[in-house]
Amino acid sequence: MENHESNQQAKPKPAQEHPLANILINVLIPVLALSYLSKDPEVQQLLGKAVKPWHIGPLKALIVALIFPISYGLWFFAKTKKMNFFSGLGLFSVLLTGGLTLFLWNKDGTIKENAAVLFGLKEASIPFVLGIAIVASHWSKTPLLRTFLYSDSLFDINKIESKVDLLGKQADYQRVLFSATLLFSASFFISTLLNFGLSMYFLGDLDHLATNAREVYNAKVAKITGWGFAVIGVPIMAFLFFTLRKLLKGLREITGLADEELMMPR
Repeated sequence: MENHESNQQAKPKPAQEHPLANILINVLIPVLALSYLSKDPEVQQLLGKAVKPWHIGPLKALIVALIFPISYGLWFFAKTKKMNFFSGLGLFSVLLTGGLTLFLWNKDGTIKENAAVLFGLKEASIPFVLGIAIVASHWSKTPLLRTFLYSDSLFDINKIESKVDLLGKQADYQRVLFSATLLFSASFFISTLLNFGLSMYFLGDLDHLATNAREVYNAKVAKITGWGFAVIGVPIMAFLFFTLRKLLKGLREITGLADEELMMPR
């Protein structure tokens, strides 16, 4: 029995997928591809502007953008025999963005009148769905809090849960995790409002009947993507840091362990 337990302990843990790398490959790169590749060469020529090699049109840009989450999802499945949450999110995001672009852009270079509102709703939908999913997953076998924040690459979860079991504080432990889940999901709901507001700020005054409306729309979408890292990313990261501190405080109170004992050694 002892040999069996020691073998289990000696067995190396599978390499953890980095959440930020997942989001970069499955969400951010495809969205940037859609923003910068979607210019139509014919419209560019009509406007008297230079056609760049990467101006391939919205449909081809959509296909290129889809390659990233599909390829990563297939690689991840071949490696782990599991579906990758971020690849599914990336596919959803790319299909939504690309499909909306194809819907909003008219062939004569104009765009549909309600482009700003629809794009804002699209931008808001991703963090909103994530926020709902994070809360709902709390009662599942794979809570998303453990994918993003409370993962065994950051926390010594085995030590924490052993201590919780020893002290008989399972109810308090679940309360701390649920509190962190609510705080963590709140950051995505804040992002929902910020995404919609940023989209309306840049696209709200767009002249949808202008000959170069598609060109202006594309430039503004790129600005939304760029500014989003600062306007949305900074407060969200601050909120995540606050959530992490609250989680550590709660775990300290119920286990008596110090921060360096709760976290995995670096």
